[in-house]
Amino acid sequence: MSSQTPTYALWNKASRVFGGRGLFSLSVALKAPYFRTILPMIQEMKPGRCVVTSPKWWGVHNHIGTYHAIAACNLAEVAMGMVAEATVPTSHRWLPKKMNVEYLAKAETSLRAVAELDGIPEFGDEGQEIDVPVNVYDKKDQVVVRATITIWVTRKKK
Repeated sequence: MSSQTPTYALWNKASRVFGGRGLFSLSVALKAPYFRTILPMIQEMKPGRCVVTSPKWWGVHNHIGTYHAIAACNLAEVAMGMVAEATVPTSHRWLPKKMNVEYLAKAETSLRAVAELDGIPEFGDEGQEIDVPVNVYDKKDQVVVRATITIWVTRKKK
């Protein structure tokens, strides 16, 4: 049995070919339809780290024409989900449990979310909460949203 999840294995294949990142990102948005509005583009995905970008377009605008706060949360969730898929072994499963978000500045540009773990946790028999920090940056490299998404990781039942 491979230690890579099917998602991470697909990323490793797709990201090596021309247009593969775009097709992979589209497949993520098709699998989780609520991500479609942010048009996510996975730029980097590896155990402990994921970078996802999203353009500023009218589909993510709020009433004042900036990037909507909940759309930024969706972007953070994509980054968290992809880092979980690259990090959690196939012997385990993960589910989002809670999300804490700070909106630090108006998001007036396209955004880049970076989910990065401090280290790769040990995955044992007991369920555990893992906090996944995600910073969302604007085009000026200013953090506009800071999120911590807690996932619940348990061993799969045999």
